[in-house]
Amino acid sequence: MARRSLVEHFADLPDPRIDRTRKHRLDDILVIVLCGVLCGMKTFEEIETFAECRQHWLQRVLALPNGIPSHDTLYRVFCALDAKVFAACFGRWMAELSQTLGLKHVAVDGKSLRGAAGTTFTGCVHLVSAWASENGLLLGQESVAERSHEIAAIPELLATLHLKGALVTIDAAGCQTEIVRQIRAQGGDYLIAVKGNQPTLLAAIERTFADAVAADFAGVRCDQHASTEDGHGRHEERYVTVIETPTGLPAGWVDVAAVVQVNRERSVDGVNTSTTHYYLTSRTGSAEVLGRWVRRHWAVENELHWVLDVTFGEDANRTRDRTAAANLGVVRRVAVALLSQDTRKGSKRNKSIRAALDTTALEKLLQGNTVI
Repeated sequence: MARRSLVEHFADLPDPRIDRTRKHRLDDILVIVLCGVLCGMKTFEEIETFAECRQHWLQRVLALPNGIPSHDTLYRVFCALDAKVFAACFGRWMAELSQTLGLKHVAVDGKSLRGAAGTTFTGCVHLVSAWASENGLLLGQESVAERSHEIAAIPELLATLHLKGALVTIDAAGCQTEIVRQIRAQGGDYLIAVKGNQPTLLAAIERTFADAVAADFAGVRCDQHASTEDGHGRHEERYVTVIETPTGLPAGWVDVAAVVQVNRERSVDGVNTSTTHYYLTSRTGSAEVLGRWVRRHWAVENELHWVLDVTFGEDANRTRDRTAAANLGVVRRVAVALLSQDTRKGSKRNKSIRAALDTTALEKLLQGNTVI
């Protein structure tokens, strides 16, 4: 089946404007904003300037019945668009892109928009994203509701995803019996960090490893893996231990296949630190493989969150309306995903600059990912 374009995926997105104010097509507005963000524009004013400078090219690919919309128009539309439906449309499009690549790993993690004030647990607009780390694609996003927390947003985000066969990794905020049950019900596996927010579970896992060590792992189904890494003045040693079919865990944690202990010893400029972290998983695997998935989860920080701040200036963005901020946050994450699909050498920042300066490069990004 041929993949549908982004514009086709947005055909059912409700247009919040009344008829007499619809001077510009909604799909034109969405593509203009995506192109502007993809080319490094950080505000609606900058996006308008970009569109005016590229009007001749945009007229070849869009309808533009009344020319380029003003930045005020762009802002008002993004304030009015339903954030959940908007994110879901992008998510379906990205999921269709990922089908040809095969979905292996979904990292669920949250990020605050420091420049956009809100009444969430972080004091600002907070977005929870599902990132297909192996594919470099955004699968979905959920905005944490006012006066709420990530714990409430994660199940809503997961409900929009097709998880069959995928491994879902979440930090300790998502370590909830209901969340792991939902992942399994949707056909996925989980690998979730366990910390002090689940004291009974954490104590049981710590006891499992302590008892295994005391018995010198006799009669325990386990695997271990050690690795070292050096670079940039840093030396790190990592020891991963996996115990399969653990006993003595509290009730409610469905389909537990193993518990994982990761010990890290790090030396940076002569300063030594040692940490121990624990994980609960429904997937069996060697210590090397599970340890790699643990590390892969945090790639979302480098591949998504860091790029959002450095390349797209997300933390510095001052979009006042929380709905507009959330919707613009979705577009930034999609832009990161599109740049990730560019196989040419260079940083995402350089690829963004190239797209801004060369419409041929921009058009290849869009057409190669069925935007238009």
